[in-house]
Amino acid sequence: MDTLDALEQTIRQRRAADPETSYVAKLTARGRAKIAQKVGEEAVETVIAAIADDRAGMVSEAADLMFHLLVLLADAGLSLDDVRAELARREGLSGLEEKAGRTA
Repeated sequence: MDTLDALEQTIRQRRAADPETSYVAKLTARGRAKIAQKVGEEAVETVIAAIADDRAGMVSEAADLMFHLLVLLADAGLSLDDVRAELARREGLSGLEEKAGRTA
């Protein structure tokens, strides 16, 4: 099992834990809007680190972003396998072709 799969499994287990002892449970209890807000915050922090050419900061912020994205996916009943399937579907398409093929 790779690190992201292990993290996803841990997040799923901790969603129902005591919010006093688990950040995942606390965030889950606050609702999807708060989880999504955290994803946005971490994305902005990742962008700021990228613009500053702060490689260590980018790695740290990208890890935070991916963690919070996994929490959001779990909250929505989605998984990394769902994301992997979508990426596999797109394989071989140019980004322009893929975007043009999306329905409005």
